[in-house]
Amino acid sequence: MPGRLEVAKDVLQVAVESGARRAGRAAEAVTQAVAEVAGEAGGWFTDVFEIIDAGRQARRDDESDADRD
Repeated sequence: MPGRLEVAKDVLQVAVESGARRAGRAAEAVTQAVAEVAGEAGGWFTDVFEIIDAGRQARRDDESDADRD
């Protein structure tokens, strides 16, 4: 039968292993969330650039139409 010291060591080992696994999962969740936010922000900036380009193109088209009149 294991002694008190060995039981305490086993309890501590299991607690540390559990804490390490949970900390790893939490870090993974945070990393994933940061990556998703960065992806969404990048997508939004791409949309903004496309909207600006479309506005410029519309202005050029208007100027071109006005020159024909």
